[in-house]
Amino acid sequence: MVVSNSFGRWLRERRTELGMTQQQLAGKMFVSIALVSYWENGRRMPDVAMLSHLARCLKVSNATLLEAMQEAEAMPVVILVDDEKIILNGGLVTLRKTLPEAQIEGFSTAKDALCFARANQVDVAFLDIELRSGSGLKLAKDLIAINPKVNIIFLTSYREYALDAWELDSSGYLLKPLTEEQVLHEISVLRYPVRGLRA
Repeated sequence: MVVSNSFGRWLRERRTELGMTQQQLAGKMFVSIALVSYWENGRRMPDVAMLSHLARCLKVSNATLLEAMQEAEAMPVVILVDDEKIILNGGLVTLRKTLPEAQIEGFSTAKDALCFARANQVDVAFLDIELRSGSGLKLAKDLIAINPKVNIIFLTSYREYALDAWELDSSGYLLKPLTEEQVLHEISVLRYPVRGLRA
């Protein structure tokens, strides 16, 4: 799972500005090149014990480095809930391609999605309205109870649910299948804008 693409990009850009290779930074930090690569591709974050030394190597203040890391930790979280495996898998591919700066998670049941939402702040939820394990409308109400500023975007094959969706103050209503163009449009008009998500 990707921890943070944004910190990795910042680190790579700063290292490049200084004309330093991964190998040179690894040598200055007394760590492996693989570890520096992990930091830059978002698979790991530097340990707390390394922060002051890393700041010195990058010629930035500790505060600047911590700010870059905090922005990384605020990675937007987007979930997709659909009980049709083909739609879920295809939708996840579309979301990951369209929103590379976000953590994307997929669930086939409302129960699993709620469990995740209780442990993580969900910023945007793409929800199928008709779930075998329950109603997407009920799931939306439960997600809003957990986080009143979650953006709910309904994804369905049926137009007749549009009124119910709007009564929940949803951010959007899309017909399946999910496309990159739909995602970009919905992200640009979110009810509650999300820092770090760009259309």
